[in-house]
Amino acid sequence: MRAAVCETAADPLTTAATCLAARPDAPWAFEAFRIIPAVKLYTRTGDGGETSYFDGTRVRKDDPRLDAYGEIDELNGWLGFVRAYGLDAPFDEALSRIQRDLFAFGAQLADPADKLSPRVVKAVISDEDVHRVEALIDDVDSEVPPLRRFILPGGTPAGAALHVARTVCRRAERRLVALATPVDPVLLRYINRLSDLLFALARAVNHRQGVPEAEW
Repeated sequence: MRAAVCETAADPLTTAATCLAARPDAPWAFEAFRIIPAVKLYTRTGDGGETSYFDGTRVRKDDPRLDAYGEIDELNGWLGFVRAYGLDAPFDEALSRIQRDLFAFGAQLADPADKLSPRVVKAVISDEDVHRVEALIDDVDSEVPPLRRFILPGGTPAGAALHVARTVCRRAERRLVALATPVDPVLLRYINRLSDLLFALARAVNHRQGVPEAEW
């Protein structure tokens, strides 16, 4: 069963999801994301402007839900760009964890039929993750002077990039809210807190480098 199911999917993500949907109770269910067979970077299955959700449903690439998790992917890319500047270790570790969260976030968006096994905890955003982000906000915000006016985005390269990431995060939130089928409320809570964290990090990164904020 394992080989038959896992070798029939056209792309890696659908392969993992198909395995889980078929046998969520199997002893190898936890390994579903590790048994993805080697595939080429191109599959030709999207050449007609369509792609698949985790359950195999084919949709156009301008589908609103697909657009939403495309925004999450862009946000993740910006966080990688920020980290490339070389942040202090605690900030870098925090963003690394968030990048992993965003993969789980995208997985949930790509699974509107809830086919992913709840046992695959690495692919699920929970309120525990929201509370972790809130704790990070409180910790980071304690480093900087109280905010009394609006500030202009900018500062150090890393600080400016964090401001861009914050705006992408807000755009992703708008895409989620606009979906006809509501997403899990915890995803909205997480993305809302994340934009606040990115703002706090932008301020803290600039503050640590001695770069003053430009007030409006």
